Amino acid sequence: MAVKIRLRRAGAKKAPFYRVVVADSRFPRDGRFIEEIGTYDPNQEPSSIKIDGEKAKQWIANGAQPTDTVRVLLKKSNIL
Repeated sequence: MAVKIRLRRAGAKKAPFYRVVVADSRFPRDGRFIEEIGTYDPNQEPSSIKIDGEKAKQWIANGAQPTDTVRVLLKKSNIL
């Protein structure tokens, strides 16, 4: 099972809101997930990033691979 830390889209049309989730890579983007570890709101100025650092580090230590976008968000929030 390839586990990824990725974004799950929510919010209205033209007003995205994302949840940072841990999910199996075979499931669809907005489908089933294992655990929600944070949120990302690009509509605010500056963008709002709230990620549980301990859970993210634990999942990465267990082998979960963050996507490129999530990796940037983790770096911005000083988790990586």
